[in-house]
Amino acid sequence: MSGDLLSRVRDRLAHTAGDLTPDVMAEALRAECGGVLGDTELLDGLAYLETELVGAGRLEPLLGDPDVADVLVVGAGHVWADRGRGLERTPIEFEDDDAVRRLATRLALAAGRRLDDAQPWVDGHLPAAAGTRGRGGRVGVRLHAVLPPLATNGTCISLRVLRPATQSLDALIASGAVPDEIAGVVRDIVRARLAFLVTGGTGSGKTTLLSGMLGAVDPAERILCIEDARELDPVHPHVVSLLARGANVEGAGAVTVRDLVRQALRMRPDRIVVGEVRGAEVVDLLTALNTGHDGGAGTVHANAPAEVPARLEALAALGGMGRAALHSQLAAAVQAVVEVHRSAAGVRGVRSVGTVVRGADGLVAVTPVWHRGTGFTPAADGFRALLDERAAR
Repeated sequence: MSGDLLSRVRDRLAHTAGDLTPDVMAEALRAECGGVLGDTELLDGLAYLETELVGAGRLEPLLGDPDVADVLVVGAGHVWADRGRGLERTPIEFEDDDAVRRLATRLALAAGRRLDDAQPWVDGHLPAAAGTRGRGGRVGVRLHAVLPPLATNGTCISLRVLRPATQSLDALIASGAVPDEIAGVVRDIVRARLAFLVTGGTGSGKTTLLSGMLGAVDPAERILCIEDARELDPVHPHVVSLLARGANVEGAGAVTVRDLVRQALRMRPDRIVVGEVRGAEVVDLLTALNTGHDGGAGTVHANAPAEVPARLEALAALGGMGRAALHSQLAAAVQAVVEVHRSAAGVRGVRSVGTVVRGADGLVAVTPVWHRGTGFTPAADGFRALLDERAAR
């Protein structure tokens, strides 16, 4: 079957309203070739059109692989996947960069975004219903793409596969992700209603640990989870999930995480949780945790627990909160920081636990309580006293 024929069919279908079912594509194929088409040619043509026009096309098998966390495309000949062991080159290739660009544009439209020469990058989310088919247990895909000439090696597509974090704390302890010697402390952080942050790098397991800890919350408590892409799915009977929304192609209709934190305060929460603190919403979260809402939580990207205060300073500045105010709010609102880490071999787990301490200068520091490999520090006694005092309330 000629490439010219398939291009004409592709152009025809691009203007077709409704779902591109196999019947619709087969009808377009027959119309363009005058009805003379053998079974083998028809099947080959349908396979090509599905790759070009439906879902993530030839990337679908990777997105459906339950071990794949990231799929990265750089131009026509370079497709990489991360299965927890670092990036691996895959045998998948595209005919040319135009094919990669068509895929990026289609995915952007599915995410309700615009991608063209006037807007050469896109950041959005593809829910499972929007062409990603929901295979491999995923609930959606986070999309980022950049077009040439900004991307000098060809169109770049970055896909992060989102899967619900449903592992219980017991399962994480049994697997060794939460070491036995710190398991009791992690449980007590939840039981004593300490507000805590889970920190670590990309792909280190922050959301998995947070979800597991939330599953250990008293079943009588009401948890409000706020995210920009749904990943938290704790095994708990009373979880309310609020999902942020980006602007549409006209630039209207955005609902931010910060908006939802404010709404959560009116929904009778026992605990307010922000899946990932990455912007000005840190101001509203800290304010909420200082208004009688104990036991709140969230995740934050940081290279090490000691750098969490500086990271939060930068985010609070986006919301107009100064350094002194941020440290004052943080000291009163958050009591614990749990760090997770992914090793070079892909093993993920808790690496350290720290407590938030305010110094004489008014600035907050994260003091280590326990570290994998070295055990508990002298600060552990004071932290245990805090846990006992809060649990007795």
